[in-house]
Amino acid sequence: MAIIGKIREKSWLILVIIGGALIAFILGDYNKGAGSIDYQYGYGTVYGEMVDMDAFNREVKIAQDNADLQSDQQADQQGQPRPPHQPVDKAVVWKQFVEKLILEKEFAALGIEVSPAEFDAYLYGKSGFEVLPEIKSQFLDSLTGEFNEKLLQSTIEQMETSEDPNEVQRWETNKEYFTNRRRQEKYLDVLSQGLYVTKLEAKNDYVAQKEVKSISFIFKRYAEIKDEDVPVTDEKLKAYFEKHKGEKKYQNKVSAREVKFFDITIDPSKQDSIDFNKEMNDLKARFAETKNDSTFVLANSDFKAYSSTHMLTFRPETDEKARQGVTYPVFMDSVFAKASVGDLVGPYEDNGNMRVAKILDFNENLLTARHILIAAQKGDDAAVAKAKRKTDSILPLLTSDNFEEYVTNFSDDPGSKETGGKYEDFMDYEMVPEFSKYATDEPIGKIGYVQTDYGFHIMEVLERKPVRFPVLAVIQKTLKASTTTVEDKEMEVDNLIYKLNDELALKESGEARVVLFDTIVSQAGHFSRATTIEENNPVVYGFKSQITEDKILELAFSEGAKVGDLIGSPIKEGNRYIVAILSSIKEKGETNFEDVKPAIEGDYIRDYKAKSLKAELVKGKSLNDLETKFGLKKQKADVTFANPQITGAGFEPEVVGAVFSGLADGERSLPIQGNTGVFVVQIEKTTKAPAAANYDVERAALEKGLVDNIQTSAVTGLTKLADVIDNRRFFDYNIRR
Repeated sequence: MAIIGKIREKSWLILVIIGGALIAFILGDYNKGAGSIDYQYGYGTVYGEMVDMDAFNREVKIAQDNADLQSDQQADQQGQPRPPHQPVDKAVVWKQFVEKLILEKEFAALGIEVSPAEFDAYLYGKSGFEVLPEIKSQFLDSLTGEFNEKLLQSTIEQMETSEDPNEVQRWETNKEYFTNRRRQEKYLDVLSQGLYVTKLEAKNDYVAQKEVKSISFIFKRYAEIKDEDVPVTDEKLKAYFEKHKGEKKYQNKVSAREVKFFDITIDPSKQDSIDFNKEMNDLKARFAETKNDSTFVLANSDFKAYSSTHMLTFRPETDEKARQGVTYPVFMDSVFAKASVGDLVGPYEDNGNMRVAKILDFNENLLTARHILIAAQKGDDAAVAKAKRKTDSILPLLTSDNFEEYVTNFSDDPGSKETGGKYEDFMDYEMVPEFSKYATDEPIGKIGYVQTDYGFHIMEVLERKPVRFPVLAVIQKTLKASTTTVEDKEMEVDNLIYKLNDELALKESGEARVVLFDTIVSQAGHFSRATTIEENNPVVYGFKSQITEDKILELAFSEGAKVGDLIGSPIKEGNRYIVAILSSIKEKGETNFEDVKPAIEGDYIRDYKAKSLKAELVKGKSLNDLETKFGLKKQKADVTFANPQITGAGFEPEVVGAVFSGLADGERSLPIQGNTGVFVVQIEKTTKAPAAANYDVERAALEKGLVDNIQTSAVTGLTKLADVIDNRRFFDYNIRR
């Protein structure tokens, strides 16, 4: 936290839905259906049932309200203007909404509920419950530092009986949150009680970790045969595909569409750069002569910010406390260090922009102080008087030695409690004026207090570091393509799409059109790349705007879409044009040769090399014979079944599995196809696992691993079982309703 700000009483009641997949359940009326309109999918389905669109929209509104409230309170606490509210990530809300629906079915099936008595015990930390940390931290007794039950109770009563409907609703929302949080805990507890590890499983785990095979081995790497030396033809790959296409790794896990696209970027030309440099030098000359810096900056700079105070103190971009945009490149450090007030610096490049800076002043101190905040908002005379009495009672007892202890017990500033009340390396403008003045003017080590709008700050100045950070007025411009350059690029795009339309029309099959698309794009000096979009979770990657994503979705999923369809016109996105083609339609569980050809080719080449190397190594009578015959080095390693790593070779589960598959000491394996090459292994010695009275440690560790992952495992498994269809993007774009 850079700025001390307002500490609001009900900050514990902010429920930020974003984050914590299972925790943030804000219940609504999750009825089936979506009104009287006969949609088939609506926003989506869970267990084949269409979700309630109104319920989801209420979830989005609650999430937005919570995010806005948190943003406003954070700005208030930091003493800054409230920023524009940013829209919440609906994808996150959707994920939590769906998980809530899924778990509601589980709760209902198991009869998991929370009675009023259990809710009170859970909230207040009674009957075996501990007070929840987030509640405990916000309702502490100002004198004892302990949880104050009466303070929590009075706050809830005030909200329940408030004349402000928003306050009443806020409590109801939080009540639902904590109720469902408790239901979730009970559900996970039920699942955890069903987890069990047998003695045999524990024993097998113990043996897998403790039994050691000392081996000697020789292997030939696949890299010894160059890929280009493997005879690869489409006929051979298709034959390999027919033999292996039933393998799970080649089958489509989900229904999806693949779109190939390329872009043509509108970059500034050489002449644009020459003209831009001339403009910057002209601005610099006029900036030096102007009598009104602020007016000149606001009229001519893309970075429209000006302050003659220290508010625009610039730090080096590597400074962890630097504010975005108010930095300068590290290579300019020495330039600013040697400059004087009134000097103009630049033009210089800064994160893709060009800047000319006029030095208005220098900020020459980094301040470090610690404080204890006794909160009392100005205007509340009773609260201020009470806080003043408390401040006066604490101040005589404070020393540098016990300061941190008093911070822990009495400070109302949660942002600095973890650091003993300390704020390090701040500048004068970053704190409220009274706080900054004390840190700037008072002697190091002096303990005193100041009053601000937020209360009384008992302070100790710890350090002042000399620095020389410039206060700047900045003219910033970005090199952009001129109108002539844009028109030339548009002509290039038009010509290329005309060519694509004309030549693709001559191809009958969609696959042939896609191949020709790649060829024409490559010949034009561009690069075609692919993005895959799942039908039931239509997230589009590789683009920067929703308009572009919607057009790609329309190309891929509109009714009658087929492989080889070319987008009707180039998509303008920022400084680039995008041209796309539907390159593949993949149905769940199926596969076709073209879709998996790259994977098939890689596996075919590897299997061909393995077969060739096996044929060579099988001729050896012993490891020594192979060592001599092929000039290979015999290596040694100790391996366990639990960790299939072979020193000198890497991760080789197939090879380690063969080692533990029944080979006796002194026996040698046939050639084994591994990850990195083909191995021949000989067992030199087996060191059995030491005898154990029981396997309780292994059993406990295995059970803990299961319990630790129960939440993720349960939600993942249930979500898969629910066959969730996310149809929101299709619904909004009227592709599928």
